[in-house]
Parts: sequence; C-alpha cells; structure tokens
Amino acid sequence: MDRTPDARLRVTGLGLVDFRNYETLNLSIGSRFVVLHGDNGSGKTNLLEALSLLSPGKGLRRAAYGEIARAGTGGTSATGGFSVRARLAGTLPADEPTDILTLVRPDEGAPARVLRIDGTTARSTDELLEFLRVIWLTPAMDGLFTGPAADRRRFLDRMVLTVDPEHGRRTLDYEKAMRGRNRLLAEDRFDDRWLAGIERQMAELGLAIALARADLVARLAGLLDAASASPFPVAELDLPSGYEDLGLEGAAVDLEDRAAERLARRRMADRAAGRTLEGPHRGDLLVAHRAKAMSAALSSTGEQKALLIGLVLAHARLVEAASGMAPVLLLDEIAAHLDPGRRAALFDILDGLGVQSFLTGTDAALFEALGGRAQMLRVANGAVT
Repeated sequence: MDRTPDARLRVTGLGLVDFRNYETLNLSIGSRFVVLHGDNGSGKTNLLEALSLLSPGKGLRRAAYGEIARAGTGGTSATGGFSVRARLAGTLPADEPTDILTLVRPDEGAPARVLRIDGTTARSTDELLEFLRVIWLTPAMDGLFTGPAADRRRFLDRMVLTVDPEHGRRTLDYEKAMRGRNRLLAEDRFDDRWLAGIERQMAELGLAIALARADLVARLAGLLDAASASPFPVAELDLPSGYEDLGLEGAAVDLEDRAAERLARRRMADRAAGRTLEGPHRGDLLVAHRAKAMSAALSSTGEQKALLIGLVLAHARLVEAASGMAPVLLLDEIAAHLDPGRRAALFDILDGLGVQSFLTGTDAALFEALGGRAQMLRVANGAVT
C-alpha cells in the first residue's frame, strides 16, 4: 500500500466469523469516534478484542485462541477456529485500502494464526505495525499500579513495541535464552563455553530491552511535562531496570561485557534460587501522582484511573511523533468512572489528537458530549445495530 508519511490509516470495516459470541458480523465504520453501547455481556469488549488482534500479540485479553472461538457446534468453531477481517483506509484520496485477515485454524490439533495482508500471507504478525498502531485501556488494567510488577512490565513493553517494532522480538529471544540458561543450571551442566555464549546473548538482548524502555520513559516524561495543564493528573515515572546497581550510561559494548560478567559470577546463586535474579525481567515501572507527591499505588481508585488515562494519552502522542502514524485507541468502559466535565475534556483531547477511538459503555448518555462526532452502535446478543 502506498501512502504518504502523514496519511492517517483508519479502520473502515470489521468482519468476524465465529469470534466469541459473534457467529458472523460485517460492520461498516465511518467515523473517528465509534461508541459501542449496550448491556454488560452483550459483546462490546469482544469487538475491541477483535480490533486488538490488528497488532502483534494475543490481544487485550491475552486469551488462548481456543478460548476466543465461538462456543457451540458447526462452522469453524467446531475445530477451534475463527477469523477477523479489517479494512483500513487512509484520509487521502490517493490511498489504496488495505485488507487484513487474521485467520486462526487448527494445525495438527493446536490452533495456529495465519495473517494475510491484501491476500498475501505475512511472515509474522510484526508486519501489522507497518499499517497500524493499536493502544488499549481496559478495566482489567485498573489494578496496574497495585498489582504485580510483571503486569507493569507487560504494559511498558507494549508501549515500547508501538514505537519500536523490534522490541517484541528482542523480548522473546531474551526469554528463550534465559530459559535455556536456567535449565542448564538446574541440570548442573556447567559447561563454561555453552553458558558464556548464552550469557553474552542475554547481556546484549537484556541491555537493548532496558535501554529501549528507558528511552520510551524519558520521552514519555517529556510529553507528560508538556501536558501539565491537562485535566488528568501528571504522572511521575521511575524505571528500575532490573540490573540493580549497573547503570545504563556508557558505551553499549562495555555495558554488555559487565552484564555478561555479572551473569557468570551469579551462576551458583541463580542455580540455588532456581531462576535468573538480574535482568530486564526483574524491572518495573513506578508511577507517582506528581501534584500530591504520592505513589500511584496509594492514590484513590479514581486518581489511579485518571493517572492511567493521562499515561495513555501521552503514549498516543508519542506513537504519532515517533512513527508518523496516529494510533487507534480502544477504550473499554472509559467513561463510567469520570465526572461529566472530565469526560467532555477527554473527548476533546482525543479529537485534537486526530486518533480513531473505539469506546464502550453501558449507557449511550455517557457519550452525549461527543455530540454528532461519533458513530453510535448498539450491541446486543452478538448483533450490532
């Protein structure tokens, strides 16, 4: 697809087969604001989940493919399959539309994902990042600041991935190498050459991951500073790298040498612990409410939600600045816990960003401040009207 750097791709159509509670769906989308409203359990979040599969990974629920396929008999769901088809179009008349198909079908008993872009099978789902960057915020993320560090690392890594498409591959390769080292240590296979090779790979990948995270947080902090007049509280960010007292300043090759040496020295301690005790898999993202000088974990539920929204908005700005692509935002039950003034302000900020936003809620009245800017769609029992 040929497009100019400032062209903004949007989702203009969505088709589902045997996806969650949808047997079939063909939906035309004609607005930057799309509001999905209806009762709980009607299938609103399922539509956001389908859209989240337009990015690498397992989507906003991180569900196994077998859980996504529609329950029941007949169709592709009988064998654990489903499909999500999206049509993308740019804002410029010369832009050619793009057709993206995610097809999940069984492969020797295990569901396998096939991605086709304009009829051509993609080599990996990373190719989706050439067309679209997707950001989401769901109620399941409300406990981000009080939950385990692994959830914050996952949140941070997804933010990095939307501006650095190589980050996902680095993370997977690092985890694979770490599992191999842990297995060798657990089996008392202290082959120095073998371990040294794995530790060198872990040092290179691990520091690349830590530096990419640090770069994103630094740029995000700058955007948060610039948005100090926002109706959402400004977050103060801190980033423990997972490397304890190993700083991230200096030449990369020197840092890699030091990280590899530390891994070699820690073999016995890591063997006793049953895991690798240092590296980016031990990092965290610490967030504080700047105006109150208070950890987000100690803030009220409403303040935590507002802090998270502020982070997501800053991230959306960063994605466009870094990639030239306005992201698609999936905001599940976003308006339920905001007062009318803050809801209206959020909609105006999204409008000013120029992003395409899909928003869900049980009550259409929550979105009155959007006026005629939104396409309002009622969702009920696996149907959209």
